[in-house]
Amino acid sequence: TTKFTSALDIPVAFVVKNVKLRGKLHHITEKGLEVEHIPISVPFITSIQRKWQSKGLLLVRLAGVELAPGGMAWLQQELKPKQMIWFQLLGREDSALECLVLVNKGRFLSVCLNEEILRQGLGRTARIEGLRHDSRLYWKLHKRLLRAELKALKKNKGIWREESYSERIRDRISNNKFVQTLKQFASWLRGS
Repeated sequence: TTKFTSALDIPVAFVVKNVKLRGKLHHITEKGLEVEHIPISVPFITSIQRKWQSKGLLLVRLAGVELAPGGMAWLQQELKPKQMIWFQLLGREDSALECLVLVNKGRFLSVCLNEEILRQGLGRTARIEGLRHDSRLYWKLHKRLLRAELKALKKNKGIWREESYSERIRDRISNNKFVQTLKQFASWLRGS
C-alpha cells in the first residue's frame, strides 16, 4: 500500500523477489520510462495515506534491451501518457530500476515491451543488469529476449533489414559519378 517515489524507497526484498508493481506512465526519455507508482489500494487506508504521500516518478529501464534510434520513436508512438503499465523488478542501479515492462493490450492480453522492441528489430539484446549470471531467471529471460531478436533477424525487420538486390543496384547507379554529372547537366539545361 506504500507509494514509492524513488528507486531507493523500494525495499531490497522486493527487488530480490522480482515483485511486479503497477504504475502510470508520464514520460519517455533517453534514460528510460518515468512512471508514477500506483500502490495497491485498500479503501479506508488509501484515502488516509494519500494525504501524506509525496510526489515523485520512478525511472524504469527496459532490462536486457539496448534501444536503437527508432526504438524511442516506436515507444512514444505505442505508449500513451497516463497509460497503466506493470513493471517487474529485476534490479536497481542508483536511481533507476531494471525491469520487464508489461502493457495490457485488450482485456486478457498483455505484451512484454522488452520482447516486442526486439521482435520489431528496434533494439539489441544486452546484459540484464541486476540479475546474477548464474541464476535460472537470468537465463530464462535472456533466452526469451534472444528468441525475440532472432525473429526480427529472420523477418528482416528494423536494424536487421538488408537492402534487396534491386535496391543495391539502384543506389550504385544513382551514386555513380557519370550519372550525377548527367543529372547536373539536365538540371542546368532546364534552368537555361
